Amino acid sequence: MNRKFILNLILLVTLNLLVKPFWVFGIDRTVQNVVGADSYGFYFALFNFSLICNMLLDLGITNYNNRHISQNGHELASSFEHILTLRLALGVLYVAVTIGAALLCNYTSQQISMLWLLSLNQFLLSFILYLRSNLAGLQLFKTDSIISVLDRFLLIAICSVLLWGNVTSSTFRIEWFVWAQTATYLLTAAVALCLVLWHSGMVKLKFDRRQWMHVLKQSYPFAILTLLMSTYNRIDSVMIERLLPNGACQAGIYAQSFRIYDAACMFGFLFSQLLLPMFSKMIKQRQSVADLVRLSTILMVVPVVALTVACVVYRIQIIDLLYNAHIQESAAIFAPLMVGFVGVSLTYIYGTLLTANGSLRLLNIVALCGMLFNVMANLVVIPRYGAFGAAVVSMLTQTLTSIVQIIIAFYTFDFAINKTKSLACLVYVVVIVIFATTMPMVVNSWVVGFVSIILIGGVLALLLRLVKARAIFELLHNKNIV
Repeated sequence: MNRKFILNLILLVTLNLLVKPFWVFGIDRTVQNVVGADSYGFYFALFNFSLICNMLLDLGITNYNNRHISQNGHELASSFEHILTLRLALGVLYVAVTIGAALLCNYTSQQISMLWLLSLNQFLLSFILYLRSNLAGLQLFKTDSIISVLDRFLLIAICSVLLWGNVTSSTFRIEWFVWAQTATYLLTAAVALCLVLWHSGMVKLKFDRRQWMHVLKQSYPFAILTLLMSTYNRIDSVMIERLLPNGACQAGIYAQSFRIYDAACMFGFLFSQLLLPMFSKMIKQRQSVADLVRLSTILMVVPVVALTVACVVYRIQIIDLLYNAHIQESAAIFAPLMVGFVGVSLTYIYGTLLTANGSLRLLNIVALCGMLFNVMANLVVIPRYGAFGAAVVSMLTQTLTSIVQIIIAFYTFDFAINKTKSLACLVYVVVIVIFATTMPMVVNSWVVGFVSIILIGGVLALLLRLVKARAIFELLHNKNIV
């Protein structure tokens, strides 16, 4: 299973590194620079508002389905035909609640107009994730990896033409960006649907109330978890826009740093996509997950810590490279967000493990505490410290919730603490922080310094035997290991 994890992780990371960084830093960043902080902040706040009620689109069905199909692949057809109609009904409910909530918040007609389209995009994205959960549940990781980047690949093509193709006489507008997303999500959903139908066979839409209730009864703990986590992950920009006098502009400034942080979190999310079906299958078959947890943690911690430290040290240079305005304010926000990235990354391993185990009650308690802390702290901090305060609150929330999840996972699975590895990890963090903080005094070029920190992290991991290159090489070439 370790070999399978590494091989599919390499494929998934490679595909995403080829496509998504260009999307984030080539397209999304350019759109913000072209339309300005106010217009992009207008879109960004509405986008995050559409995510808050996103739970209604799914109600935990995707994670439940991923776990269920991983353990019961022969039930794909019967499960798919019932869940398909349920998701359509949930889509109608989601749009109604989202638009209703926006009206209660006194959103303008212009905001409501864009929110309609963003709600449709959220429905399509959620549907794509559900379709992918069927592919991942069947252990079709290569196919799932391709679908995971298809929408962004298509979006890059469309936006590149609109931004640089000189096909329009007017300046690029934020509305075009939203319409482009709609088109690509429709195409990706169609491709994913055809792939699932290929493996399940043709199905009929079934409106079975009893089956719906059965699915919802099984998935509602996942739904609560999704709602709570999406709230404390996304509500900060909404609160910035609502609580500050120049809220749209401040949300746009926050978005500049959040974009990089969100792109970095993609790395951890890729781990969770592979680990959830693997953990689920291993737990059902009563196999030990300790080795896979240890391997995934090391493979996560080594690059994440190096990247985080490098980004914090060279935060001003990175923001200045990517954006045209609000450099100092955005760089200040970037530092705490990236520290919180370490906590998010560990959550993608230990939270995923607890999800696969069905420990949803404990996860929901942790997420509820995280949400309450985040919202209450932001109500106090944002009016006084602005977007920077929201970034600090995000960092604290992600760090604390990840620590609690790790403790629960160790207790639940009775993991033994490897003192040697733990000490090596501590030494790794301390040494790389020392190297990184002295790097600007030794190297004049920040690019050379940034790359040097990453390389030092890799060498240090080998010297401390956190990563054993020979062991991984043998693992990849040993086809007898499943």
